Amino acid sequence: MTVLQKRRLLSVQLEEHLEFLERSLDALNYSYEKCNRIGEKDHYNLEEQESYEALASRFARTSDILTQKVLKTFFLLMQEDIKSGIDGANFLEKIGIIENADDILTIREIRNQIAHEYVELELSALFSEILNHVPKLRLIIKNVKLFIIEKTPFIS
Repeated sequence: MTVLQKRRLLSVQLEEHLEFLERSLDALNYSYEKCNRIGEKDHYNLEEQESYEALASRFARTSDILTQKVLKTFFLLMQEDIKSGIDGANFLEKIGIIENADDILTIREIRNQIAHEYVELELSALFSEILNHVPKLRLIIKNVKLFIIEKTPFIS
């Protein structure tokens, strides 16, 4: 496979990942609006908790698609040798996609907390963190998409 063919294949893959990210973001936005209306509380009834758990799941999924699919493919396409999440975050800051590398690292930490440390006693704090970071995640996704469309070869 030639370099040009590989880049075109990666571009197609990146476009597919971006479409998947957009669908995931739509679901996240739906849950975010619903939970934003519920607001932050010390205790949630079962229906509210179910809404927040959907938000947590959708936040984790959306951040995974961004970091594990879109950004990994983007880095390959840009021929960047990104070895860690910190390297990726620093690169995104360097090229102006994000203002602060810590934002995407914090989003990743919240995702890991959702996936691995889901302790019922900390639900209120976790739900609050998610509510506060959805706008940052949305902004990062918007900036990533704009950068890719404007500056990445082969992407339409």
